[in-house]
Amino acid sequence: MKRFVLDCSVTMAWCFEDETAGYADMVLEKFGTSEAVVPSIWPLEVANVLLVGERRGRLTTADTVRFLTLLRAMPILVDEESAYRLFDEVLALAREQNLSSYDAAYLEVAMRQGCPLTTLDDSLCKAAANVGVAVLTK
Repeated sequence: MKRFVLDCSVTMAWCFEDETAGYADMVLEKFGTSEAVVPSIWPLEVANVLLVGERRGRLTTADTVRFLTLLRAMPILVDEESAYRLFDEVLALAREQNLSSYDAAYLEVAMRQGCPLTTLDDSLCKAAANVGVAVLTK
């Protein structure tokens, strides 16, 4: 089965109707033949976006539970090794590519696993190109 790195921006585009993007829909369709891998920070990022969405009245608790149930059913693998690389490889990559440590974590997993990256973040796309990581396209 093919793999790709799924970032939080794509994940959360599936949650919020007003942020729907054709790219995110295309990535969702890839799950029929592929599985995603995410850095260990991904669950925390997703949980935080959901919590902020609730606090701002964009989601109800029921919406959050429903979305998390859907995510748990998807073939998304958490790369536990990424947690051990945060203070060294990820931090260095963030400095080198002028990224947040969060974005650099996704890029590091893609580099190490040789997988294409999925993201809606232009800076992350540019950094991926700089280091020779493919960004999944249609």
